[in-house]
Amino acid sequence: MVLDKLGESIRNSLNKLGKSGFIDEKAVNELVKDIQRALLQSDVNVKLVFNIGKNIKERALNEKVPVKLSRKEFIINIVYEELVALVGKGKSTINVDSKMRNNKLVGTDKSEPFTIMLVGLFGNGKTTLAGKLGNYFKKRGKKIALLSTDTWRPAAFEQLKQLGKSINVPVYGKPELGNPVKIYNEFKKELETFDIVVVDTAGRDALNDELIEELNEINSAVNADETLLVLNADIGQSAQKQAQAFHDTCNVTGVVITKLDGTARGGGALVACAVTGTPIKFIGVGEKIDALESFRPEGFIGRLLGMGDLEALLEKAQEAMSEEEAQDMGKKFLKGEFNLIDLYEQMKSMKKMGSLSKLVGMIPGMGNMNIPKDMLEGQEKKMDAWKIIMNSMTKEELEDPEIIRGTRLDRIAEGSGQDLGDLRLLIKQYKQSKKMMKMMKGMNGSDKDMQKMMQKMQSGNKKLKF
Repeated sequence: MVLDKLGESIRNSLNKLGKSGFIDEKAVNELVKDIQRALLQSDVNVKLVFNIGKNIKERALNEKVPVKLSRKEFIINIVYEELVALVGKGKSTINVDSKMRNNKLVGTDKSEPFTIMLVGLFGNGKTTLAGKLGNYFKKRGKKIALLSTDTWRPAAFEQLKQLGKSINVPVYGKPELGNPVKIYNEFKKELETFDIVVVDTAGRDALNDELIEELNEINSAVNADETLLVLNADIGQSAQKQAQAFHDTCNVTGVVITKLDGTARGGGALVACAVTGTPIKFIGVGEKIDALESFRPEGFIGRLLGMGDLEALLEKAQEAMSEEEAQDMGKKFLKGEFNLIDLYEQMKSMKKMGSLSKLVGMIPGMGNMNIPKDMLEGQEKKMDAWKIIMNSMTKEELEDPEIIRGTRLDRIAEGSGQDLGDLRLLIKQYKQSKKMMKMMKGMNGSDKDMQKMMQKMQSGNKKLKF
């Protein structure tokens, strides 16, 4: 997960607190010092670090512990609440089915697409983000187009075209026109046929008068519904100054922090943006086109402390599996039907959801188990080997794995070029999964109860917004 070192440091501090026989003022002081040290190492502003330490200490020593909580649980909850407040409470969504005009919500004019304009300096990842946003909203059933108005960086349009091609999203641009407004007007009529248009703008080494004038011109022409400032997490607490400057220039409505997985200074960038009052809308958590998450402070801090983030996990599951596929799988579970083809589809869906280490961090309680990263990577390799093994099986064997024994085992292992031990592990995994399905089928006494539970889950899924 992102900010691994910060999360590990804070979790270790909380675990140390739990081992204390008696949680007194000395134990609280040690916890506060550990958390402050971890935040400073993540480049969070010293004044803010001092304030959060003061708040945690005062609350831990003076507030009354609720009846249903132990003292340790109470203090962990205080740490959670203070860290959430530090990065900005509440999820700030982009509702593409409505529009903001003069700070008022108005109905979407279907003749106009919802427009998202990306601004920022050179090297912060605006063009890559444009592709990621295209992928993000396409997965949510939107008709989306990407527009390059960058006439400064020679390869900008070509890069965006390649990204658009990889996700099958149309890309518009004509850098030879030499002016962003001219480029936008050239394609304005065509862009009106889309639900969402992401506009990639040019950057500079610094926010100078030239860039300000250019952004004002394109902003007036586009009249963007969302203007997102793209910041590299590596700038740390310097993000505050940059976010404020861009906000004053072109009325930024949100921030996207990119490359958050590859720097220790990401905590500083997140907190700095929260201080400006400009909400963080998305975070980049990897190089791949799908490594983009909507930012929820509560879920983010939950993962950091090992509490998980079920909403993010559910969102990834919805991206990986269509509603029809989920219903079909649900019906098979209810009937007790489960074969290797179903296991294969499960693994395919998991692969789409991201790496195992990221998924583990979203499951409540799993983050605190400190499962070694190499062990999770080893399991991913096993899953890759299992896919190769299944491709060497006959249709009959995939549909009825119980017949796989004796000479069939040797034939499949030899045909796939995989170890016989991996094949036996696959069969064992299948049997364990099937056993779990039978247990689920027996829950609450009847299939009817199980169906009700699944219907509730499905209706809950539909209420989720992005």
